[in-house]
Amino acid sequence: MAMTLITTNTPSGASSSSFTSSIDSTYKLYIFKWLDVGPATDDVNFTFNGSDDTSSHSYDITKTTTYFHGYHSEDDGTAALSYSSGNDIAQGTGYQYLTSGLGSGADESCAGTLWLFNPSNTTYVKHFYARCNQYWESNYSSDGFIGGYFNTTAAITAIDFKMTSGNFDGIIKMYGVG
Repeated sequence: MAMTLITTNTPSGASSSSFTSSIDSTYKLYIFKWLDVGPATDDVNFTFNGSDDTSSHSYDITKTTTYFHGYHSEDDGTAALSYSSGNDIAQGTGYQYLTSGLGSGADESCAGTLWLFNPSNTTYVKHFYARCNQYWESNYSSDGFIGGYFNTTAAITAIDFKMTSGNFDGIIKMYGVG
């Protein structure tokens, strides 16, 4: 299957980065890739949410998710694989964490991929999973694994990315696969 680049957002000092068009029935799989996303504020989380509202794009879809990560300290003092129940959502509408404790230093940023399956289907819920590598504000590298589903049979028409606080810079690309 071929990946087709649909659009590229390059937020700079932005509070969010939204993809509000081209998520439709053209593809059954949409992939979002973010590169060198860095926050202006230290110790924040990079997040995403979906919308099924084509006019106002309210990002409040009910979802159930899970989050775990492996991490390793820069000084080789600590390494672990950890389930992060505080980063899960259980039938809530908030933004889903893609990172946790992201640093704002020049050498601290994140990169990752989000897979969104069949967002235009109006029969079933919409599954997604993500993988994100980041550099924590406390000098750790972390590799996060996120999975879940939007609990709606309405079509997902938009995706929004933002930090839990402050602005950010980076590159976010949306691809269709088919």
